[in-house]
Amino acid sequence: MSSLSPTLPPLALPPGRRVYFASDFHLGTPDAATSAVREKRIVRWLDMAARDAAAIYLVGDLFDFWFEYRHAVPRGFIRLQGKLAELADAGLPIYIFTGNHDLWMFGYFTEELGIPILREAVTQQIGNQLFHIGHGDGLGPKDHSYKALKKVFTSDLAQWLFARLHPNLGIGLASGWSKRSRIQNTAADAKYFGEDEWLLVYCRALEARQHHDYYVFGHRHLPLDLAVGPGSRYVNLGEWVNYCSYADYDGNDLVLRYFEQQ
Repeated sequence: MSSLSPTLPPLALPPGRRVYFASDFHLGTPDAATSAVREKRIVRWLDMAARDAAAIYLVGDLFDFWFEYRHAVPRGFIRLQGKLAELADAGLPIYIFTGNHDLWMFGYFTEELGIPILREAVTQQIGNQLFHIGHGDGLGPKDHSYKALKKVFTSDLAQWLFARLHPNLGIGLASGWSKRSRIQNTAADAKYFGEDEWLLVYCRALEARQHHDYYVFGHRHLPLDLAVGPGSRYVNLGEWVNYCSYADYDGNDLVLRYFEQQ
C-alpha cells in the first residue's frame, strides 16, 4: 500500500479487543501535588484499558517537560513509567508519540521499557480501517512561530547545548518555562474555530490525496469529533488536565470517552 506518510505494520484486532488512544497528560503541571493526583488517575485508566486492549497509543505531551540526559531523566512520574513497563512486559503493544512539550525523548523509553517512540504522524491499518495518527503540532496552516521554534529545538546543536547544562539547572529552567504553557489557559483552549480548525484543514488536504477512515490527534486540547469527508472523521483526544478524555476503537467505530467523569 503506497502512503503519503510513514507507516506502521498493520494491527489485527481480534474480536472483543479494542485500541485505546490518549494524549496530553502534561504531567508536572501546574504543581507536583496536582500532577500526582492526575498521574494516579492515568494509571487507573491504563489498568482499565489493559483488560481488553489490543494496543495503546499515547499521542504526545505525556509530560509538560521532558529531557533525557545521558545518565539522568526528570524526577517523578514513576507510577506512569512503572505501569507502562508492567504492560509492555506483559506483551501489550504500546506506542508513544513525542509532542511539543516532550520533543526531547530519545532512547530511554525504548531501551528501558521496550516502547517505541514515534516523532511524526504515521498511517496504520487497524483492523479493516485506515488511521492517520500523530500529536498534531506543526501540522496544517498557522503556527508559523512554533514551526520555526521546533526546527531549533529538534536540531542536534540545540540538544547538545542543553545537555551541557547541569540537570538541576536545565530541568529547572525548562520546567519553569513550560509552566506558562497554554494548557493552563483553559478559556483559550476551549475556543473552537469551526472550519478554520487547522488540524481539520490539514486532514481535509491529506484526505484529498489519500483516504483515511480516521485522523487521530492531540495537541489541540479540545475533544473533537468532526467529519473530514465521506466516510472519514477527525478525532482530537483532548487532554487530561481538564477533560480526562480518550478514545477507543472496537473495530467498527472510534468513540470519544471521558474517564472518571461520569
